[in-house]
Amino acid sequence: MAFRMPAEWAPHESVWIGFPSSADAWGAPLHHAQQQIAAFANAVHASGRGERIHLVAGSAEAAAIAVGLVESGVHVEQRLIGDIWLRDTACIVVKDSNHRIARNFGFNGWGGRFDYPGDKSIGQELAVAAGLEVATADWILEGGSIDVDGEGLAATTVDCLLNPNRNPMLDQYAIEARLRDDLGIQRLLWLGDGLANDHTDGHIDNLARFVGVNHILIPQGAGSDDPNEAVFEDARKRAEAFGCRVSRIPSVGRFLQDREIVPASYMNFYIGNAAIVVPLYGARNDDAAIATLASLFPDREVVGVMADAVLTGGGSFHCSSQQVPT
Repeated sequence: MAFRMPAEWAPHESVWIGFPSSADAWGAPLHHAQQQIAAFANAVHASGRGERIHLVAGSAEAAAIAVGLVESGVHVEQRLIGDIWLRDTACIVVKDSNHRIARNFGFNGWGGRFDYPGDKSIGQELAVAAGLEVATADWILEGGSIDVDGEGLAATTVDCLLNPNRNPMLDQYAIEARLRDDLGIQRLLWLGDGLANDHTDGHIDNLARFVGVNHILIPQGAGSDDPNEAVFEDARKRAEAFGCRVSRIPSVGRFLQDREIVPASYMNFYIGNAAIVVPLYGARNDDAAIATLASLFPDREVVGVMADAVLTGGGSFHCSSQQVPT
């Protein structure tokens, strides 16, 4: 069996979660963002029924705050983390029938937008600490830009993976070949644009997520003022034409922070061993999103946790986490 990236619903040994630590980066929302990430970690831990949690703080002060907010079984550690988005800066762990390898991809601050000390080193540091073999890839890939069903199928967006600010020398076919070699991806569903004003250039984990083999979940627009209505419909059409089974989940709809449209999305949920944790925004479809995920994952508890403060940093719970498969 060749090395392959497992589906997120496959069993996890542990998960790395970034903890907001920098007042310079987060500003006034820092305290509330810390509370929300801690609530996320507690929900994944599920009183010991979930995977082992490594909550990574960027300073001694932040680590002390984290310890005061999480359950006793959540492991808090201090490292030079940069920002919290470990989905993109940590390694992606692949496995065959007997071994695991941590693939350490290049990272350039989402196309040169941000440059925080630690973002380029935290992936290898965490993998080595976990006792994993590390293999370094010679191209740029963020974990939030791909989602897999564990059987060789992945989804991504043209908006991100073919953006010249990542790998300008690689065309579509070269990227597909590298995904096959590094992550065991045999088929790639190319969706179009990502969400409006997403500074990641359209990460897939805000747009479409696999919930089963060849089964993908895509939001349903929340009305005529939903800024992503056309994006969702284009994604649905592409997925169906590709041969995927498509389910729908209500969209957050038009969501503003500081009078600007921001990419609030229920799709940024995390699939843990015991719980599915879905970000909430105080929006009208919060309860419907929880109900949809509960119907798709009847073997797991679905927990909604407020994420509006975390969103001010540019992402949500899935973005802040990276699982280590058993």
